Amino acid sequence: MLPRRERALQDRTSRLRLARSFFKRAEQSSGGPTRPPVVVGLGNPGRSYERTRHNAGYLVADELAKRYNGSWRKKKRAEAASTSLGNATLLKPTTFMNNSGSALATYRPEDLIVVHDDLDLEAGTVRVKVGGGAGGHNGLRSIIQNIGNDFVRVRIGIGRPPAGMSVTDYVLSRMDPDVKDAIPTAADAVEFVIEHGPEAAMNRFNVRA
Repeated sequence: MLPRRERALQDRTSRLRLARSFFKRAEQSSGGPTRPPVVVGLGNPGRSYERTRHNAGYLVADELAKRYNGSWRKKKRAEAASTSLGNATLLKPTTFMNNSGSALATYRPEDLIVVHDDLDLEAGTVRVKVGGGAGGHNGLRSIIQNIGNDFVRVRIGIGRPPAGMSVTDYVLSRMDPDVKDAIPTAADAVEFVIEHGPEAAMNRFNVRA
């Protein structure tokens, strides 16, 4: 087994390679056509979950569908909409959060941009990331278990629950105005990833104010 420092360097090199090549796949040695990106908004189906913190990813997918006249249609284990944004497909798994990965089993991780809420970021913060672990997020854990972790993430900060409140109750509670206001910014981040690549998007959105 490699020492921890070498493993960290190897992981960083792998993430940078993926970031630089994410939308240059037509240049790969296989010579095959570039696959359009798939933007996955994570959330839970049903009216009772619509405006909860855990459904931030769904709301970003809805925002992009409005911007690009996407029309939602039901698929097996998901709702999908085609767009003119780099020919991207928008996808909202309907399997409930903890089983999100089962809706993505037929996709390649390198084709995905996954949009999700994040407890580790201040409410209203938007960040872009490539690869990594689940960080306690059950939707990400399910995806990683099904297809691996080499996908781009657009993270929407929801902050930590107050003292005495469980994480489950917190993420399934109504989202704060700061989180709601971050939805258009997260949609901008997805657009930027598709138009300029993840590395450029990280340079643009991950700068601390």
